[in-house]
Amino acid sequence: MSAFPAPDIFKAYDIRGLYPEQIDSELAERIGHAFAVVLSSLSGKSTADLRIGLGRDMRLSASELAGRYAAGLLRAGAAVSDIGEVGTEMLYYLVGSRGLDGGLMCTASHNPKAYTGAKLVREGALALSGDTGIGEIQRVVEEASRNGGGVLARTSADTSDDGGVGRGTLTELDIYEEFQAAALGFIDADAVRERMSKPLKVVVDGGNGMAGPMVGPLLKGLGLELVETYWAPDGNFPDHEPNPLLEENRRFIVEQVRAQGADLGIAWDGDADRCFFIDERGAFVAGDFLTALLAVSLLRRNPGASILYDVRASRAVADTVERAGGTAYINRVGHAFFKARMREEGALFGGEVSGHYYFRDFYCADSGTLPALLVLELLAREGSAMSELLEPYRERYFISGEINSDVEDQASKIEEIASRYADARQSRLDGISIDYDDWHFNVRPSNTEPLLRLCLESLVSREDMERRRDEVLELIRS
Repeated sequence: MSAFPAPDIFKAYDIRGLYPEQIDSELAERIGHAFAVVLSSLSGKSTADLRIGLGRDMRLSASELAGRYAAGLLRAGAAVSDIGEVGTEMLYYLVGSRGLDGGLMCTASHNPKAYTGAKLVREGALALSGDTGIGEIQRVVEEASRNGGGVLARTSADTSDDGGVGRGTLTELDIYEEFQAAALGFIDADAVRERMSKPLKVVVDGGNGMAGPMVGPLLKGLGLELVETYWAPDGNFPDHEPNPLLEENRRFIVEQVRAQGADLGIAWDGDADRCFFIDERGAFVAGDFLTALLAVSLLRRNPGASILYDVRASRAVADTVERAGGTAYINRVGHAFFKARMREEGALFGGEVSGHYYFRDFYCADSGTLPALLVLELLAREGSAMSELLEPYRERYFISGEINSDVEDQASKIEEIASRYADARQSRLDGISIDYDDWHFNVRPSNTEPLLRLCLESLVSREDMERRRDEVLELIRS
């Protein structure tokens, strides 16, 4: 790696790149140090007074890089609580439950084996973003590079003359049992066990990520008949990439649900902060429909609460929330925006089409554990199959899913769309949203690639959806 970091590793929501070509151990230490400097600025505390959580996933480079992130934090004088190999939401739990000033999770989430990165949060498990925090970290790291390549920028907390580790402290913690007990408190576990005439048969696919050790003990404790696949963490990802949002990565679990005659399939991404569901027929459960189901379930216990959904979502979410007596708020895509808006509105729950689900009582953070538990509780309470719960949505709301198109001049194309559909209700909250009474769509640019992403829905028929989808795609791609 060159002395100067590639700017494109600093993303809108995290830091991510190839190991070791773009992110190596030296850069990890610089990033850890810069994170402490930025947290100091955000919190108004000296770096020597900061308390910062640290976790890592199962990637082959994670242990080495987490050690270097820690070295950078320690050099700044921070007190570091290292919880070892965990799911990302366990790092969020650590920061929230201990009132820490921030946390760093060494992970590349759902990306292939060659990648590494860091997810960063401040006090309250509030995510840093490109607008708030990550851009500042980039500037601190680049300044360190300009000051001599491998020489790290100094702060008032740096006391050693040799540029080595400063006065920080490192404490190792095991929070698995504590986290799992807290997660189980979100459902009535006894009711789940008692209301099932026979154990639910559930195929689980961990993608060789962190779901197995994090969620596995909870599922076993519910008395389920589990069919465990790719359940052991393995940074080689010998079976498939840990991204169930891609159809090719969930073919196996779809086939297994059908072959096993299972009641449900659940798949997680690599760092296990997202989960995805397959119904008993082998059909994928769209994230917006799942948001609607979870919203109803949660509103029963919290009448009148607020629910967030993203600009790509089906109208099923807002319609369902309003029928259940809640208030639905539309929001920009991205976990940093959701977590901030959750706090602003005091929202109970938020869901994104991409499989991120946020909970007010979990520090407004996203979780791959809680949706799994809540869906199992819902199935046990209703005594219905997953497809039966979804039927009212699938019969009324016809969604395209997200479709990507290569577009170099994204801004001009969005203006073309605005002009073409000038008679519609329009919003620029995130990209452009076009709304008619019986159909609507959103087109938004990718944060990292020359792509436009389309999500479209018709309330008329699947054929109408497909016709309008093709019409909009022709405009985007022309």
